[in-house]
Amino acid sequence: MKTNPALATLDRAAGTWIVTGSHPYLPGRTLRGRVTFERIEGGAFLRMHSKLEDADIPEGIAIFGTDGDEKTCTMLYFDARGVSRRYEVTFHEDGFSWSREPPQFAQRFRITIAKDNSSMQGEGTMKQAGKDWEPDLRLSYVRAV
Repeated sequence: MKTNPALATLDRAAGTWIVTGSHPYLPGRTLRGRVTFERIEGGAFLRMHSKLEDADIPEGIAIFGTDGDEKTCTMLYFDARGVSRRYEVTFHEDGFSWSREPPQFAQRFRITIAKDNSSMQGEGTMKQAGKDWEPDLRLSYVRAV
C-alpha cells in the first residue's frame, strides 16, 4: 500500500507517548497513561490508541484518513464504552486539532507539538446542548523512550 502524503503533518506525533492530565469532571485526580500514534496499512492511515489508568477514562482507538482532495481529514473514534464518533481534523503549523459540533454534544481537542517533537500539549473543550463551551480533557504528552 502507498503512504498517504496528506497525513504527513501527523508523522510528528508518530510513536508512543506517556501522558498525564486532568478532566474538570474528575477534580483532584491526575490522569496517567499511554497514547500511541502509528501509520497503518502501509501508511494509508494513522491509528491513535489511548489507554489511561483511570477507569473513568475509557480506552479508545481512532483512525485518521483523508478524502481525495488531500485537504479534508477525518478521524473515526471508538472506545470501550461503545461510543463511536466522527471528527473533522485540521492541520496547524504547530500540530493538529479535531472537532465535532452536533447540537447535543460538541467537542474540540487541539494538540500542539513542541518544535523538537519531544512533547505535546492537548487541550479539549466541550459544549452540551443549550450551554456554553467549557473545559474538557487536558493532556501533557512526553515521548516514551
